[in-house]
Amino acid sequence: MGLRWLEAVLPLGIIAGFLCVMGNAQYFIHKAAHGRPKHIGNDVWDVAMERRDKKMMEMLASPSSSSSS
Repeated sequence: MGLRWLEAVLPLGIIAGFLCVMGNAQYFIHKAAHGRPKHIGNDVWDVAMERRDKKMMEMLASPSSSSSS
C-alpha cells in the first residue's frame, strides 16, 4: 500500500521523456535548417535589425566601384 505512488511514475516518466524529445527535436531541426540556434523572443524589431545588419555586412564585403578607380 505504501508504494502506490509507483503506479504514477511510469506514465509521468513517459510524458516527461516525450516532452524532452520533442523540445530537443525542435532545437536540432531549427539548427539544421538555419545553421544557428533559435533566438527566443525574436520580435519584428529584431528581425528588422538582423536584415539591416546582413545588408550592411554585404555592402562592406562587396567591392565598391568608386574605390577601385
